[in-house]
Amino acid sequence: MKGRDTVANVNSKRKATLREGLLGVVTESIEFSSRGDADVILITPQVREVLERSGLQEGAVTVFAPGATAAITTIEYEPGVVLDLQDVLEAIAPADRRWQHNINNGDGNGHSHVRAGLVGPSLSVPFANGELIVGRWQEIVFCDFDSRPRERRAVVQVMGV
Repeated sequence: MKGRDTVANVNSKRKATLREGLLGVVTESIEFSSRGDADVILITPQVREVLERSGLQEGAVTVFAPGATAAITTIEYEPGVVLDLQDVLEAIAPADRRWQHNINNGDGNGHSHVRAGLVGPSLSVPFANGELIVGRWQEIVFCDFDSRPRERRAVVQVMGV
């Protein structure tokens, strides 16, 4: 029974809100240039702009990276963390490893596909009162793992009331 008491205490501290209204969905794209090669690009300001334009107050924002060599995540966006992320991904999926994808396709970006798969193509962030619910230092970033510079896009979909 002690476990139930703990759960009840935790739940009693949560504040639930209910906002009713017509569900709205707004979908936009953010476009930018990337250097490739594990480029980490801050996109939080653009995501906030899409949310503000939507006029929605409560719901969730999904950010999606179209393409098999890009990903979306959150980090503290400062040079040390960016380098640490790049170093860890290089250690896990090194560019100079023998990749079957490179043997099959000859395009030299096998590591890019694996890194994108590890980080993941999308992120969902809740919002309330028209504001993203993120930590003080938490930023949304687009990671381009391809082996060359390119034009990129992130899809931002806002769903809520």
